[in-house]
Amino acid sequence: MRKVKYVLIVMIALLSITGCGKKEKEKEYMTGKVNVEMTVKDYGVIELELDADSAPITVTNFVDLVKDKFYDGLTFHRIIDGFMIQGGDPTGTGQGGSRMNIKGEFSSNGVENNISHTRGVISMARNSYNYNSASSQFFIVHQDSTYLDGEYAAFGHVTKGMEVVDEIVKNTKVESDGESVSKENQPVIEKIRLKENDE
Repeated sequence: MRKVKYVLIVMIALLSITGCGKKEKEKEYMTGKVNVEMTVKDYGVIELELDADSAPITVTNFVDLVKDKFYDGLTFHRIIDGFMIQGGDPTGTGQGGSRMNIKGEFSSNGVENNISHTRGVISMARNSYNYNSASSQFFIVHQDSTYLDGEYAAFGHVTKGMEVVDEIVKNTKVESDGESVSKENQPVIEKIRLKENDE
């Protein structure tokens, strides 16, 4: 009996020292508004205001990737006139992403998000069969596409530079499917940075 008590005491001590058995600390997500600048080679700068109150997980993930300079040198690989421009895939194929997926913040996934997919809104791309498959790929809405509301995690909007989006749509050669862009024609995201007053 003494041996059993001794073993239990040792196990409890080890658990408290190693931290095992404790609930992992939950990640802290951003709140409020965050401003970023996206520089697209040969086109100019798109300024965006991100809304962490409406989509805290999405904004925190995006800002973390921006701080890591993940988006520098990536491209817009999918462009549909009258719909959107999509980028943020390190493979440039539509199949890639960052190291982790995040929860989709939209009503079909049980999350209230009132940002509508109107012209200039930025939202997360995901695959069609998994609500929680968003990673690094995002899209900027070219023309109102409110039928996406409740199905995709919108998380901000363009405040300046929609003419850059228009020029990308107008000047980028797409393949015969009307949306894919071959590697050599993909507009390049030189960098995305937090605006100085938000750093």
